[in-house]
Parts: sequence; structure tokens; C-alpha cells
Amino acid sequence: MAAKSDYYDILGVAKDASESELKTAYRKQAVEWHPDKHQDNKEAAEKRFKEINEAYQVLSDKEKRAAYDRFGHQAFSPGGAPGAGAGGFPGGNPFGGGNGRWTVHTSGGGQAYDFGDPFDIFEQFFGGGTPFRQQRSIPRYSLAIDFMEAVKGVKKEVQIGGKKRKISIPAGVDEGSRIKFEDFVLSINIKPHDTFERDGADVFSRIEIPYSLAVLGGKVDVPTVEGKIGLKIRSGSKSGMMMRLRGKGIPHLRARGNGDHYVRIQVAVPERLTRNQKSLMKELKEEGL
Repeated sequence: MAAKSDYYDILGVAKDASESELKTAYRKQAVEWHPDKHQDNKEAAEKRFKEINEAYQVLSDKEKRAAYDRFGHQAFSPGGAPGAGAGGFPGGNPFGGGNGRWTVHTSGGGQAYDFGDPFDIFEQFFGGGTPFRQQRSIPRYSLAIDFMEAVKGVKKEVQIGGKKRKISIPAGVDEGSRIKFEDFVLSINIKPHDTFERDGADVFSRIEIPYSLAVLGGKVDVPTVEGKIGLKIRSGSKSGMMMRLRGKGIPHLRARGNGDHYVRIQVAVPERLTRNQKSLMKELKEEGL
């Protein structure tokens, strides 16, 4: 599978970046990677410029950003959540309206250039020297893995820079975890699970038990990330009660041991009763139960 660059890493911002921080970062990256500035390697610059536009298009839209934060690139893959296409500027010019002004200050003689349209920079300025410093940064990518792969750890074969690489994902990685390899950084996105939810190393799930078990007590099998275990239900258990399974959660990424597993009990109320069951319930009712 091919790892795709993380949108936040492309723009060089944190996951909690504000709209203004996103726009500022986008301006800087768009200026730095405009293909007209990279005639010696225009193809690579065009690819990078397209990635920058795609990242800003998603992160500048609240709904698309929320989907990306939860599902990563999977949100915009075929059959995934509604997403954005690549390239282009959502809602027009992201630098501001056509009447807005943008000033660029050079570091040499202190001279300022004022443009009505930021893209005039590429026509009026870049013919000469550039005031923007070129920096080499470690490439960053993102990879979506299954919930249980994040719990147990997994080895993956990915394509990085057109080359196949075998990498190891440690047990306990969480959404947004960044793993630094020798020549690149990998951000992890985790697909949701049908049964389990997590908060750090802790796992949460629900289990439905029959009314009789809630009243009389007993044992029930509960799925955990380590397999099914027997859970003792106390007599008189109420619906909504939370029970803790100590140490049955996810391995701590940077410490020993596991988190806990919390099980919320839901008492099932039957919709239909047999004649015998109705008779028994009437007796319970007469007894004040």
C-alpha cells in the first residue's frame, strides 16, 4: 500500500491549528513551492504544489477537516466519507479578496513590495532573487491501520518515495501518533472498530444482558482486545452501570503494562413475552418487584 503525506505535515501546522494559522502556513508553502521557482525540478514542485492545495482545501473546510481528523485519508477514498478532490482553491482565492493587499518585506535593503493579488508575486518578483529561504525537511506520510493492528502492533509493507519499505508499527500507537524512521516520519490514522472505542490506553465497550441476569446475577462472556473473558454480574445490576476490567486495555506505548477496559451494562427488556413469562412477571409485580 502507498503511504500518503499527512495534510497537517504538508502545511507544517499542528492538528489544533486555527483558521488563520492554516491560511498563513498555506501562503508560505504556496509561495515556496510554486513551480515557477523550481525550473530545475518543475515536475517535483508541481506535485508538491498540488499536495499543498489539496491539504488546504480539506483543512480549511470544517466538515472535511473533522472527517480527516477522524478517518484520515480514508475519509476521501472511494466508498469512504464525503471528501475533497485534489487541487484548486475552495471558495476562491484563499489569500483574501481581490481588493486585499499583501506586503512582502525583503531581508536585504528593507524594501517592501505591495501586491493587489498575491499571485502577482510569481510574475513580478520571482524573476530575481527570492526572499524565502529553502529548507530541506524530512518527508512525512500518513498510514491508516485497523484498530486491532494498533492494539497489537503490526508489520507493513509500504511505498515511500516510489520504493517498497517494510516497517514495524509498535503495539499501542494511537490516532495521530508519529513514528520517526531514519529518513521519514509516519503519522498513524486508526480505523474505527465495530465494538471497541478507546481513550489513550483505555478501552470502552457495551454489553447487553437479559433482565433475569441483572436481577439474579451470574456470569457473562465479554469481548476484550485480548479475547473473551468471564465477567461476574452482581445481582441487582442496573442498566448503564460501568464495570472496570483492570489491565485488559491497550498496551502503553511508552510505559509498561496495559490500560483498563470499561464495560457499560445495558439491561435488555423483552418486547414480547410467552404466556408463562407473563404469568411470572405478574407474580413479581404482585410481590412489588
